[in-house]
Amino acid sequence: MRRIHSFFGLGAFVFISFMAITGALLSLQPAIDAVTSAPSAAGQTVAELAAKVSATLPGVERVTRSASGQVVAYYSDTGARLSAVVDPASGAVIAPYQPSGFFTFLTELHRSLFLGANGHIVSGIAAIAMVVLALSGLLVLVHRMGGWRYLLQPARGTLSQRWHTDLARIGMVALCITALSGAYMSAVNFGFVGDGEATGFSLPVSGSGATPAPIGTLEGLAESSIRDLRELVFPAVGDTSDVFTLTTHQGLGYIDQATGEILKFTANSGLKQLYEAIYMLHTGDGIWWLGLVLGLMALCVPALGVTGVVIWARRRANTPKIRDNVRAPDADTVILVGSEGGSTWGFAETLHRALTEAGRKVHVAAMNDIGPHYAKATRMLVLTATYGEGTAPASAGKFLARVGKLQRTPVEEIAVLGFGDRNFPHFCGFAEDVEAALTAIGARTIVPYTTIDRQSPQDFAAWGRALGQQMHHPVELVHVPRHPKTIGLELIARDDYGIEVQAPTVVLRFAVPRRGLGKFTAGDLVGIVPPGSTLPRFYSLASGSEDGVLEICVRKFTGGLCSEFLHGLEPGQTVEAFIRPNPEFRPSHGSKPVILVGAGAGVAPLVGFVRANHRHRPMHLLLGVRDAQSDFLYGAEMVAAQRDGRLTSLQPVFSRAAGGGYVQDRIRDQADAVRDLIASGAQILVCGSRDMASGVREAIDECLAPLGLSSDDLKQKGRYLEDAY
Repeated sequence: MRRIHSFFGLGAFVFISFMAITGALLSLQPAIDAVTSAPSAAGQTVAELAAKVSATLPGVERVTRSASGQVVAYYSDTGARLSAVVDPASGAVIAPYQPSGFFTFLTELHRSLFLGANGHIVSGIAAIAMVVLALSGLLVLVHRMGGWRYLLQPARGTLSQRWHTDLARIGMVALCITALSGAYMSAVNFGFVGDGEATGFSLPVSGSGATPAPIGTLEGLAESSIRDLRELVFPAVGDTSDVFTLTTHQGLGYIDQATGEILKFTANSGLKQLYEAIYMLHTGDGIWWLGLVLGLMALCVPALGVTGVVIWARRRANTPKIRDNVRAPDADTVILVGSEGGSTWGFAETLHRALTEAGRKVHVAAMNDIGPHYAKATRMLVLTATYGEGTAPASAGKFLARVGKLQRTPVEEIAVLGFGDRNFPHFCGFAEDVEAALTAIGARTIVPYTTIDRQSPQDFAAWGRALGQQMHHPVELVHVPRHPKTIGLELIARDDYGIEVQAPTVVLRFAVPRRGLGKFTAGDLVGIVPPGSTLPRFYSLASGSEDGVLEICVRKFTGGLCSEFLHGLEPGQTVEAFIRPNPEFRPSHGSKPVILVGAGAGVAPLVGFVRANHRHRPMHLLLGVRDAQSDFLYGAEMVAAQRDGRLTSLQPVFSRAAGGGYVQDRIRDQADAVRDLIASGAQILVCGSRDMASGVREAIDECLAPLGLSSDDLKQKGRYLEDAY
């Protein structure tokens, strides 16, 4: 489905966008007609309308009423054939009828591009492509969100991915309706499907020939409401045997002009009714407000195309071309990659380079390209992400099926490394399935199955050291993700905490340059490259660009290259840095309560959320530190925030105070209050060390047990977010 969606999205992007834009403009016509048309009188009949129009225009030959309510009379005057828009209530002429040149031009452009039959073929193909694009996009979206029940949950990923997802959810209904109806109408146009119109020879219908009666008294016309009228053709002047031909929403009838008797009536077939209903959906003619809504929603299509191209281009850019990649028959080590967005390929490139420098002959390929046997390889290293509901990413969709057909393992030894995000419910689920499938056919695991949370270079390096021990030579994996160019940031102020309790922590504030850094918000990450290293370290921001400073909080770790460097900075000195957006860790929009839980330096982004809470949304902060006098980070500021309403409650927990504890203990102590907040729709954000985050998760699970919920349930709904390190 992803490949089909990408093929049609990229291949027909320009033309489908053109069709969506012209269709959206055409949706304005029924709305304009409905607004500008004179209303008919309540309960008015076709007989009353015909009598009033014929009195005003004695030479009237035909009257039509559009689905939007506009009534047009066609008449002869001194030999000239004319048409006019009339007021149905009075029959008076409002203005000469002149079809809009703009909408006439736009209609032909939309339907055929002024290319005649060939243009209709192109439009028909575009409609079919749009159907495939809409349906495949819907299935891909459901899969990405983790199932139908999560379809409306907050989107995750990069800015372009979130925009693409949100726009798809907005425009999906319109796209499906307009695409399917457009494809149907194209099929009707080429005769593949009937429209229900009568075909073949039909005998003419003649009237009684008696003296015509006043039009307003004709029962056959009086039985029809003006709201059902499509067209009324008047009898030829002087021909008493001619009849009224009445076309309504229900069908076609002939009325004697003398007796008013309905001489013949042919009801619309089911196929005709279907065609008219689909035509109404596609054009909005008859339900102008629906057409306008669908037209506006269709404008999501060009934006979807742009974001889709950005996602595709980024995926292509993140898929490196592996240099010195040995052919599979010549390799002693095979690296297989399962990647959705392309980032896992970067880790594979780092691993390939390290093993090659160690003298190994390494072949890198997609997991879909697994071979049944390798001539010289004895070892297979599998690096894979997980997509959606624990299933395969783009480059690994055929892997499990191919492994299932193997009678024996293609190599003797394997090691599986899973990449994912613990905020997703099926964290590294596909990687687990991969290891199980390979061991089931006899492969021996040389390194225990390992997971990498949010592309952690540190975790990847640790896995490499474990791999090196088994391979009997060092494997140093220094993975440097591609990141923007750095910019110099000047330190303007610092506040030191925690020295007395052996937990030195510093709050650093840097000046924001006028250009080069871009916008950022609390919860985003700043990547700082310390001197002597190419590997950036990431710190959560406590400020947004609108604050005029870039603020971080850093705990000092003995031997930590970057933390020791930052702790040694003095005002006036600079660092090399760049911004990495972190949209998956920030409060959702709305007014529901927010529970903020942090410990130590992890409180920094939570403080930023409180600072930005100008609408006084209920926010509750649980802050874990060691000592009230030494490292009560942001204590005075948070007390002030509580006074001015940006913070609803502040609960510091001092681990070294008498009767102290940790934030997870406070959560258990206040289980009833926590449950009440969660029951009212509260969102929980946790930031700090992994051990702390794990303890908080266990405490929350205990609190939620009486409600039949868990932290995983909240995660699936975007109501439990972690930024753990």
